[in-house]
Amino acid sequence: MADEVILLDYWPSMFGMRTKMALAEKGVSYEYIETDPWIKTPLLIEMNPIHKKIPVLIHKGKPICESLIQLEYIDEVWSGTYPMLPSDPYQKAQARFWADFIDKKFYDPSWKVWGTNGEEQVAAKKELLEHFKTLETELGDKTYYGGEVFGFLDIALMGYYSWFKAMEKFGEFSIETEFPKLTEWTKRCLERESVVKALTDSDKILEYAYVLRKKFGAE
Repeated sequence: MADEVILLDYWPSMFGMRTKMALAEKGVSYEYIETDPWIKTPLLIEMNPIHKKIPVLIHKGKPICESLIQLEYIDEVWSGTYPMLPSDPYQKAQARFWADFIDKKFYDPSWKVWGTNGEEQVAAKKELLEHFKTLETELGDKTYYGGEVFGFLDIALMGYYSWFKAMEKFGEFSIETEFPKLTEWTKRCLERESVVKALTDSDKILEYAYVLRKKFGAE
């Protein structure tokens, strides 16, 4: 098909969950191909020869890699429905800045808090809590990160939501207790069908975290 959309993804991927949310918000139908990132399939290597990672969005036979880039691509290609990025240049730049912050600052401690032990885990927890605090401060009293409308930055962070339970379990902290505004924000996001359908069950993710801990030698 001329407008065929395919998503190479793996069910635990927070990055793939972002892309699925965006596609759902735009009402875009697509073919889902489960792709285990530990097994480099020929299609994955063909479509993402540089990083060989998921998710990969394939549109009209052409691959788009990296989830934040995919969000922008989806927003531009299907621009007629539900804009995810603000039209104001400054607000758009701010959304991109904070999404970049999430992936560059938040990602590493977010997995190290459940995937490591000892001093490394303690340091990761401290850093992660600082970043949660920063993100809660940025949210402030707004309904969503962009204001009154669910958008790009909300999707960027909600991709991590399914992993929150694993972070809390192994990090021994409570997001609800320590970050009440962030908790209320997640509840609002979870009222959206696009979010609920894109997210993997947190208990299933927690079970997978135990598997990965053994794989990483943390158990």
